[in-house]
Amino acid sequence: MDKVLLVTGGSRGIGAATCKLAAQHGWAVAVNYSANALAADEVVRGIRADGGRAMSVQADVADESQVLRMFEHIDAKLGPLSGLVNNAGVVDVSARVQDMSVQRWRRMFDINVMGSMVCAREAVRRMSPSHGGSGGSIVNVSSAAARLGAPGQYVDYAAAKGAIDAFTIGLAKEVGPDGIRVNAVRPGLIETDIHASGGLPNRVRDLQHQVPMGRGGTAQEVAQLIVWLLSDAASYTTMSLIDVSGGR
Repeated sequence: MDKVLLVTGGSRGIGAATCKLAAQHGWAVAVNYSANALAADEVVRGIRADGGRAMSVQADVADESQVLRMFEHIDAKLGPLSGLVNNAGVVDVSARVQDMSVQRWRRMFDINVMGSMVCAREAVRRMSPSHGGSGGSIVNVSSAAARLGAPGQYVDYAAAKGAIDAFTIGLAKEVGPDGIRVNAVRPGLIETDIHASGGLPNRVRDLQHQVPMGRGGTAQEVAQLIVWLLSDAASYTTMSLIDVSGGR
C-alpha cells in the first residue's frame, strides 16, 4: 500500500506542487485546505486522473480541534501516516513593527508556528514505534526570511519562521531515535500568490535583482526538495535547514 502523506495548505502554491509531485512518487496524499475547497478538490482530481490516491480534508491548523478531526479522518480514509509537510502559512500586509498589532502577531504565530507544532505532535503520535508506528518524515516549510529578517515588511513572519527553524532542530533530535526524520526547507523569493495576499503581488519581480541567480524560484523547484526529503533517498538527512533561494 502507498505511504500516506499529509500536506497542510495543499491547495495552492508550494503545497499544491508538493501534493502532485509526491503522488507521482507513490504517496497517497491528504490535501489540507482551510477555506478553498474548490482548489483542494482540483488538486485531488488531478492526482486521481494520473492514477494516484488522494483526498481533500478541511482544517484551520490554528484550531487544535479541527486538526485533531483532520488526523482522525486521514487515519480512517487513507491509513497510517508516514509523512507530514507543514506548509500552511500566512503573511500579512507589509508594515513596520511599530505599526503592528498584537492581534496580527497572534494570528501569525497561531497559524505559522502553533499550527505546525500541533500537526507535528499528531504526526509523531502516529509515526513513533511507541505508538505502533514505523517511523516517518516531517518537512517544515520555513523561509529565507528567518535569516534575513524581512525588515520594513514582514518582521513578524520572519520571527515565526525563525521559531520553525528552532522547532525543527529540537524535534529532529528528540524523535531521531524513533526513526522519524525532521527537516526544514527555507524558500526564498518564489512565484506564488502568497505575495499578493500580503499586498505585494509584484514582490518577486521587484526583488529578484537581489538574487544571485537573477530570478525568482518556482513552487515546483521547492516541491522537488520537499519530496526528496520525504523519500528514502534522504534516509540519513535530519535536522537540516535547506535554503531554496537562488543564493539570496
